[in-house]
Amino acid sequence: MRTLDDDWFLQARLKLRHLQLFLALDEQRNLHRAAAHLGISQPAASKLLADVEAQLGIKLFDRHSRGLEPNWYGEVIVRHAQAMLSELHNTGEELNALFEGNAGKVAIGTVMAPAVTLLASAIERVHRTHPRLKISVEVDVSKRLVPRLLEGELDFAITRIPEGFSSDPFVFEEIGEEEICFVCREGHPLSGADPLTLEAMAAYPWALQPQGALMRQRVDALFLYHGIAHPAQIVDTTDILVALALIDRSDTITATTRQVADLLCAPARFRILPFHQRLSVQPFGLVSLRRRRPSPGAATLMSMLRELVTRQRQRGLS
Repeated sequence: MRTLDDDWFLQARLKLRHLQLFLALDEQRNLHRAAAHLGISQPAASKLLADVEAQLGIKLFDRHSRGLEPNWYGEVIVRHAQAMLSELHNTGEELNALFEGNAGKVAIGTVMAPAVTLLASAIERVHRTHPRLKISVEVDVSKRLVPRLLEGELDFAITRIPEGFSSDPFVFEEIGEEEICFVCREGHPLSGADPLTLEAMAAYPWALQPQGALMRQRVDALFLYHGIAHPAQIVDTTDILVALALIDRSDTITATTRQVADLLCAPARFRILPFHQRLSVQPFGLVSLRRRRPSPGAATLMSMLRELVTRQRQRGLS
């Protein structure tokens, strides 16, 4: 069985140009177009690819009449080439930030609930001592955040490791679970219902995350468990603002986390429905890559998040 040495990339004389070519071939699926994209001749591009394949002793791209397509080996190379180039790009941005007198930059991915509570508090506290740290926050579902973390687009994420992803590349530090509640507009026919039944709620339109999303799975399971037909009218959306616009203008009901609902319902424009059964989804956590050293800014923010989580747990025990 063939295995590569630890320094295989040195033996293969792998260069930055090779990484750029792998990505161009994956995007263009044509050697001539990939070469033009890089500003080199087709023979030069062909030689770059052939040299690496010869050194590795494997083909990375399958040749077809319609062009080239990465095989399994090529898919691995392309994925890691993308991550390496992304890391180099991030390095440049971080160095530029330091040149400009800033404290660097941090890119964070998060599911909804921590974005409006835990993460907001951590960012506010870190900016007290590092006011020029550039922080970007992407809010999305776990299955889209984790690939971006693997590709180097995010420094860390507050999320879950979705089904289908190996846990080996990650460090997972559990934070807590998300409690789910149901939200409607103030004055909704069910806002004063006592007792509130799931059957009554099913008669109204809903706005929910698309099928496959963790919160949607939990809500679907709730209807299934009670033997109640799903609402006949459901708008699929990952955007809480779209859901709020729908419930503000109609009798639509939505499901969101308790933290988000507490924030949104304070002005008395929306109301949390008094559903008697407590619902939650599996715990989320602070997720980072095992073999990637965090930047100073990311390390500072992660440390603050850990401190806030510890305080929350201590308050919960007192």
